[in-house]
Amino acid sequence: MTKLDEHPSVVRHRERPKRSVPGSLDAEWLRRLCLDAGADDVGFVAIGRSEIDDQRDEILGAFPETRTLVSLVCRLNPEPIRSPARSVANQEFHANYEHINEVARKVVTMLGEAGVPALNPSSAFPMEMDRYPGRIWVVSHKPVAVAAGLGQVGVHRCVIHPVFGSFINLGTILVAADVSAQAAPIDYNPCLECKLCVAACPVGAIGADGHFDFSACVTHNYREFMSGFTDWVATIADSRDGDDYRRRVPASESASMWQSLSFRANYKAAYCVAVCPAGEDVIGPFLDDRKGFLERVVDPLKAREEPVYVVPGSDAEGHVARRFPRKTIRRVRGMRSTSIRGFLFGMRLTFQREASRGLAATYHFTFTGREPARATVAIRDRTITVRDGHVDEAQVRVEADSETWLGVLAGGRSLLWAILRRKIRIRGPIRLLVAFGKCFPS
Repeated sequence: MTKLDEHPSVVRHRERPKRSVPGSLDAEWLRRLCLDAGADDVGFVAIGRSEIDDQRDEILGAFPETRTLVSLVCRLNPEPIRSPARSVANQEFHANYEHINEVARKVVTMLGEAGVPALNPSSAFPMEMDRYPGRIWVVSHKPVAVAAGLGQVGVHRCVIHPVFGSFINLGTILVAADVSAQAAPIDYNPCLECKLCVAACPVGAIGADGHFDFSACVTHNYREFMSGFTDWVATIADSRDGDDYRRRVPASESASMWQSLSFRANYKAAYCVAVCPAGEDVIGPFLDDRKGFLERVVDPLKAREEPVYVVPGSDAEGHVARRFPRKTIRRVRGMRSTSIRGFLFGMRLTFQREASRGLAATYHFTFTGREPARATVAIRDRTITVRDGHVDEAQVRVEADSETWLGVLAGGRSLLWAILRRKIRIRGPIRLLVAFGKCFPS
């Protein structure tokens, strides 16, 4: 017998009665456990469900014992979110995120005491930032909530609960046990398609036809998160001295970044949630007096004087100039790819469809060196498709050393230098390459 075997903790563990994980948890018992812990609604989804197909590997990588996903809803107070004072709205968001994380932690603790292992990924941040700009979340809460019957995704890409509307935060618990009954998605969408989110979005990220401009949303609303923060750091590094920095960044923006660093990062808008009238508990004022609802809720956000962060040459920049003359356009750097895989994936997110008007072309990319890859990019009718390998006939062919290509995208290398050094080779009409570049401003 080793010294480890003789250790008092090991001896007591051997003497303790073993608790086995139950084959199935009673759904009503688990639901009551979650509600008593502070959740406002809850639903259950088995790990084998088709809605989880694209997340299953990631979830099992974090918690291999997962057999059921418990989706939680905690409601927000609507009036703070609707306030033009965004500090008030952000305080409500963050307080509710803390609440839902505490609810999830409490449920995990009680399940553990009952002999059921469970794990609760964060409702929002912190996330796996070492993987940025790739997938940084452990579980995507929205599709889980939809599968669990807690709502449907609206025009604004947020989950709308049938009762609480858009004024919710979501959480997910991974449980190492089956549950006796599961939820099914609700059979209707609470979204009214009133398009108030379209009207209120300062960067035009939500199209009236359902299109969503991810890069416009992340550049402005998440200015003090992730890519916006790294751009701010780059601005500091690029500044010659304090005076040069102050010419580049107004004092109010430096103070706002300090606030985000000190008291959690602040969202710059989230107006799509603020103006949404859907949901049984919140729809009344909209139905009773639509004109009054617009004047009280929507118009103050549209009229608010504020900086709006856009990438130069983007669709968002034109939208702000046309629709919101009282807002100040602030041109910033966009998302930067740090890998070829990230570049190919990111094109779907950063594509500017208005800038692509009139363009119909197929591009073959061949990357060599450290990160070899082949891909086909087709742009037609203001849409983009990105596929692995070389497919169909291409009007433009680009062969590039992967590190050189990423350096050019980051602005650290000259495209002309790369072409002269034959690190990048281009075959096809230059006008199509120029048009391609306009679809992805940085």
